[in-house]
Amino acid sequence: MHKQNPKVAARVTQAMRTLPRDHFIEMSNPSLVLGRSIPPTNAVSEILNHANIQPDHKMLLVGTGAGYVAALASKLAAKVVALEISDAMAQQAQKRFNELELANLIQRTADGSAGAPELGPYDRIFVATPRVTDKAPLIAQLTDGGQLLAIEQGENETLILTRYEVNEPGAALRKELAMVDFSRDTGLTLLDMGMVDQVMLAEARRVARAKRLPVINVLREKLNLEDSALYRRLAEENAIPFAAIDDLLPQVQPELMEGFSRSFLDSNHLIPLKVKDRTLQVVTDDPDSSVDDIYHMYPYDQVSKTLVTPNDFKRLWTTVELSLQGNAHQLWSAKPEPEEKKDDLLDREKTRIEAHLITLCDALLLDAVSEGASDLHIEQYKNSTRIRLRVDGDLHDLTHYRLSPQEAKGLINVIKIRGDMDIAEKRLPQGGRSQLTAGGVSYDLRIQIQPSLHGEAAVIRMLPQSGNIVDIEDLGMTAPLMKSYRRLLQNPSGLVLVVGPTGSGKSTTLYAGLSELARDGRRKVLTIEDPIEYSIDGIQQTFTRSDIGFNFADGMRSFVRLDPDVILVGEIRDTETAVEAIRASQTGHVVLSTLHANDAVDALQRIYDLEVHANSVASELMAVIAQKLAKRVCTDCRQDAEPDPVILAELFPEGVPASFRCFEGAGCETCGGRGTKGRVGVVEYMQVNTEIRTGISLRYPIAQLRSIALDSGLITMRDSALNHVIEGTIPLSELPRVLPSERMAPEKRGAW
Repeated sequence: MHKQNPKVAARVTQAMRTLPRDHFIEMSNPSLVLGRSIPPTNAVSEILNHANIQPDHKMLLVGTGAGYVAALASKLAAKVVALEISDAMAQQAQKRFNELELANLIQRTADGSAGAPELGPYDRIFVATPRVTDKAPLIAQLTDGGQLLAIEQGENETLILTRYEVNEPGAALRKELAMVDFSRDTGLTLLDMGMVDQVMLAEARRVARAKRLPVINVLREKLNLEDSALYRRLAEENAIPFAAIDDLLPQVQPELMEGFSRSFLDSNHLIPLKVKDRTLQVVTDDPDSSVDDIYHMYPYDQVSKTLVTPNDFKRLWTTVELSLQGNAHQLWSAKPEPEEKKDDLLDREKTRIEAHLITLCDALLLDAVSEGASDLHIEQYKNSTRIRLRVDGDLHDLTHYRLSPQEAKGLINVIKIRGDMDIAEKRLPQGGRSQLTAGGVSYDLRIQIQPSLHGEAAVIRMLPQSGNIVDIEDLGMTAPLMKSYRRLLQNPSGLVLVVGPTGSGKSTTLYAGLSELARDGRRKVLTIEDPIEYSIDGIQQTFTRSDIGFNFADGMRSFVRLDPDVILVGEIRDTETAVEAIRASQTGHVVLSTLHANDAVDALQRIYDLEVHANSVASELMAVIAQKLAKRVCTDCRQDAEPDPVILAELFPEGVPASFRCFEGAGCETCGGRGTKGRVGVVEYMQVNTEIRTGISLRYPIAQLRSIALDSGLITMRDSALNHVIEGTIPLSELPRVLPSERMAPEKRGAW
């Protein structure tokens, strides 16, 4: 081990303090590589200590780069000559030298392999590039007792600091001094790229040490860049390849994982991808990950790294693990075999079901599960395939999947097979179902395939079967409304409708009530559904079978002979179902059902359209609950918000109340930077009283019925939404998404 000369070491340390490394990072000229040409401080310190430069020495540097080492040498030696082959780099270095007023430093733009004999001889020569292999012309320019230090290529792409001295007979003696690590960690790389400063980097390193995380995991949260852009730039800076997961999936050799310790791979953030010609290719999401131990532990001649984003790393790890367990089939409980290929004169295209498409399909579903998505959409266009997830009601793209048209068709075929559909049929819509288990939770998958102009589209709706039914307290109702809902469930008979658009949580509201009845145990509850979305202990649930002619109306006709107290009808879709629902309520049962309508009063028009006798509706209808879903403000990053004046003008045309306030989410790790997490119901509640019953019997126009309902205490969606805004449950920006423009302002009561 090299013993440092204390005096030399002290001078080197003082010089490095005087000239901080980051002063040499070029930030203004995009044509220059920012910090890559500046070696890290630990490497510079080792080189200068080995060089043992004295105050009276004359020194030659071959390969100036950004000028950092040359500037330090000028603080240690009497005179320094620096040679740089790149004109742009030489000019930038000279600019720094002039700013620092380094009068004892001469900069030249030249190929340094021949040195500068006219300015020699030199006590020390330092060759910073291993490309200079012939040292003889440079050694000839040394003084008696002079030394040449050079960076040379070692084994496995390592770099070695060597020293050349001339003995008395005139022979050049070479000695290897040390391996020098010129690699920059990610923090230093980002500093060189101008993306972080010293303060941010120091804090990130402190947090990374405390949490035992890679420093990039801490810094990426503070940088305003998409992961793909950030990691692509880091790959360029570290001169390692960057790849997207869809490029890597076809190359995976899953069996390689079995030869490695999982804890070793996990701690080093490595995934073995493939082996070719005794070269192991590994994938990592940490540019600082080390592969040195692989050389000692495993029989590979070379190890090459490929950088991916953290999300792609997790997906690739999951894909490899699942492939080892049988091509990921265990995620699907339904495993029908592909049907025998049918000849179709209109479709001569060969069906492709490749192993990596099966794992890709499962990776997409795992993405949906991890993000809490309700739906997965796959759409084919002329030159691209679009994959989107619906999370908290909004669709957003999964941009890290890039499928060729052929791969997209193969993926649709995989989905069809899992849904027990006909893969040869590409002209008609098809529907199917399957099961998924992930993280200990089972999901019922409803799959719909739709032909389109450029190929088939698929939508997979994901219904968790966790058994964790939402409680009434979590529906977003006010305390008086919860009390009214519970009272409806205890009535001896009557019809209760829950209405709203598709995906507005109607079934969730009904299930919350049914689960409470199931826990109580004093009332018998029967359901007829299509399909059964959640299984509830204590309730007998039946599903329709359209293939054998068993529908909602058939179910209710049989139910009334089973002595129920409460009957749930999944949806009133036609006149027959509506008539049977009212008939069941007339015979002493509480009937709960859903209907597609925009608001509580509009539901009456839908009932009229089904040609049900108005008097029957009037006598049996107890209440209508209309609802839509709004995004919840993330509780972990909720803060006061400045209200949008445009929305306020719509909400309060006669002036904003002085006490009005609203909230928003700043965006944090919990909510994925969105500021919202989950959804809550915005509810409209109409209790049917005598005045409303009269209006229904006489088939008043809907506008007149709404006026009567308002006078009778209708709780509007506007009332519910404003309560949520004021309490900080939903952001103000959600109101235009939930309320139509004509319902933003207070409604006039008794205006008919």
